[in-house]
Amino acid sequence: MSDVVPSLANLALGFAIAAVAGVILGMLMGTFKRLRWMLSPIMDFFRSIPTVALVPIFISLFGFGNETRVVSIAVASVFPIAIATMDGVRGLDQVRRDVATVFKLTTFERMLRVNLPGASPMLFSGLQVGLMYAFIVMIASEMLGISVGIGAITLESQQTFRMADMWAGILLLGVIGYLINLLFLLVRRRALRWYFASQRVKRAG
Repeated sequence: MSDVVPSLANLALGFAIAAVAGVILGMLMGTFKRLRWMLSPIMDFFRSIPTVALVPIFISLFGFGNETRVVSIAVASVFPIAIATMDGVRGLDQVRRDVATVFKLTTFERMLRVNLPGASPMLFSGLQVGLMYAFIVMIASEMLGISVGIGAITLESQQTFRMADMWAGILLLGVIGYLINLLFLLVRRRALRWYFASQRVKRAG
């Protein structure tokens, strides 16, 4: 537990930061064309960089502290969340937009009551990809310069030829990754019950 708890705490904090920032950024970019035109090239550039390549960059800039690992996780996972949210907002059908116009919703009300629910299926897809990136970067960041965390203990076991501990660390990472993904799918299914119900109605019709 001395290795599992710090790893999961960093993962949860970094992913939470990325989720909030990514949803807000994606909503703004999907709503305002000029902002999308300004930020899309920057996001496409950073998205093309492999996620694990960001870890040494942040370590060289900020050192080996715990904050560096959280920032690395957040930055690596924020881009797929923001891009998926933006695409979800841009893909809203014209009927929703017309209804928002008829009811004279403000920009904030339109984003909160129309854009966010309508983009939620794409948003959750981005969250799932971002969670995968966050998990990978969590492991990679622990293998550089620290001695705490599942990734660190697994690498240390490999370097000191403690093969049983190394395989235990690898299996533990697999089990944790599977359970995290399963928990995410349960949350997604509950949050998007209305969407899955509407899809079943469409297929039945």
